[in-house]
Amino acid sequence: MSLLLNCDLGESFGSWKMGMDEDVFPHIDQANIACGFHGGDPLVMMNTLALAKKHGVMVGAHPAYPDLVGFGRRSMNCSQAEIIGFMLYQISAMDGMAKSQGLTMEYVKPHGALYNDMMSKPAVRDAIMQAVAQFHRPIKLMLQATNDASSHEQEAADLGIDVLFEAFADRCYDDDGKLLARGQPGAVHNKEKMLAQVKQLNENGTITSVSGNTLNIKADSLCVHGDNLEGVQAIAQIRQLIQGS
Repeated sequence: MSLLLNCDLGESFGSWKMGMDEDVFPHIDQANIACGFHGGDPLVMMNTLALAKKHGVMVGAHPAYPDLVGFGRRSMNCSQAEIIGFMLYQISAMDGMAKSQGLTMEYVKPHGALYNDMMSKPAVRDAIMQAVAQFHRPIKLMLQATNDASSHEQEAADLGIDVLFEAFADRCYDDDGKLLARGQPGAVHNKEKMLAQVKQLNENGTITSVSGNTLNIKADSLCVHGDNLEGVQAIAQIRQLIQGS
C-alpha cells in the first residue's frame, strides 16, 4: 500500500496568511487543520474544511499549546489536566465544524512543540492519548514513526485507541531513528535528497540515516510542507513518485 501524504494547513489567522493551501490540496490525502491555538481562526477553519471537502481529502485536527504569539513552537509546562482540557477543546471545535459541512474528523496530529513533547516526554504523550481516548467517538492519533513505534502502539492500544505513524519527506534522520536536530548540518534535505528519501521509504520501508545506516521506518503517512512555491512543486513530484510505484 502506498504512503498517504499529509500536510499542516489552515494556519492563517485574520489578515496574516500562512501557506499555499489552495495549491496544496489537489496533491494530498490528509489535511491537519489548525484549531485556533497556534494558527487558524473560525473563518480559516471553515474555508479550509470546504477545500478538504472539494478535493476529497481526509480531515484531521491539528491542536497545539495555547501559544498564538509563538505559533505553538514553544514548549509549555502544562499539567496533565490542562493538556487533556485544551486537546479536547480544540478537537471538539474541529469535529463540530467538520460535521457542519458533512465531513468527519478522523484523526488528531499535535502541532509544533506539543508534537515534539509528545515524542520525548512520556507524561505529555500519556495526557494526549488520554484526551484522544476520552473523546466521544473513536479517532486516531498521528505520531512520529521511530524505533519506539511498537511501544507507542501498545500504549495507545492499552487506552483503546488506534495510531497512525508518519515519516518526514524533507528531514534527515539520526542513527537512533529520530529526526536530526535542525541545528545540525544537513538536517533539512535539499530537493534531490528529499525525493530520494521518499522513493526509498515508499518502495522499501527504509530510510538512510545521517551516518549512512539503513533504518526500518513503519510509516502510514508522509508529512510534506507547502508554505512556498518550491514546496508545492515538490509535493506534486512526491505524489507522482508514489503513484508511479
